[in-house]
Amino acid sequence: MITLRDAHQQFIGHLKGKNRASATILAYGKDIEQLVSALDAENKQDPTQLTTEDLQSFMNKLAKENYTSKSISRKTNSTKTFFKFLKTSGIINDDPARALEHPKFENKPPRILSELEYRALRDAARSDLRIFAIIELFLQTGIRIGELAKLAVEDVTDSTNPSLHIKPAEGAVERTIPLNKPAIEAVKRYLEVRSSTPNKALFVTKTGKPLLIRNIRTAIDRYFRLAGIKGAKVNDLRHTWIAHHLQAGTSLLLISKLAGHKRVSTTERYLQYIQGKSTEGKVTLEEL
Repeated sequence: MITLRDAHQQFIGHLKGKNRASATILAYGKDIEQLVSALDAENKQDPTQLTTEDLQSFMNKLAKENYTSKSISRKTNSTKTFFKFLKTSGIINDDPARALEHPKFENKPPRILSELEYRALRDAARSDLRIFAIIELFLQTGIRIGELAKLAVEDVTDSTNPSLHIKPAEGAVERTIPLNKPAIEAVKRYLEVRSSTPNKALFVTKTGKPLLIRNIRTAIDRYFRLAGIKGAKVNDLRHTWIAHHLQAGTSLLLISKLAGHKRVSTTERYLQYIQGKSTEGKVTLEEL
């Protein structure tokens, strides 16, 4: 018999074999480890004997332990993915997680910075050329923090038509985003003081190592505080880029393509958060 713990290790190996992002593997691994430990405490280690009620009971306990509905929903998704793998692998015949329901919760509307706020953020970081360039790229391209952390120097094209190339990866759609004057100038100023290193990463530490996502998030959170901006996170710079261009009348299809959204409907959701009406057919990106 293959135990749940054995299956858990096989699942992790499966994710690694599919080149899933390390953060994704870590999140799934922790969620399933928590599930397996809880079931083990009840002497339930045979995956073929588990029921939907067993899994639902685990989720109910999480709710009593004050886990948020959003966290439980994520763990529910991890559990569904895990048991789908077990069935596909032939370890189980019936999938008890298929009938598992997600808890209901309301998604908070995206935090969209006002013009006054994003100008204050720029001013707060202006003397830090590296972080200023990062903030400018977020505001002028709408890329994700994971995409920015993976940028290489070669991904920035400084020519007649400056652009930023996003390589294909999990969660990232390959695309080329035009860079306006503020963005390209901010990157140029940063490259003049960038640490001399053979590392190809665009943004590096003082010792020449790639700047990690957590480093980027911590630094920008600091400048949010210095600028007096409350309740904002790094991803809100992306929300701001999308919302402001929609409000300016930029083509919905163009924004969706440059944002790397797989579905236009994802971009359309932002329409409810902006004031005014967009102008059809406008395809140029205005500077923030």
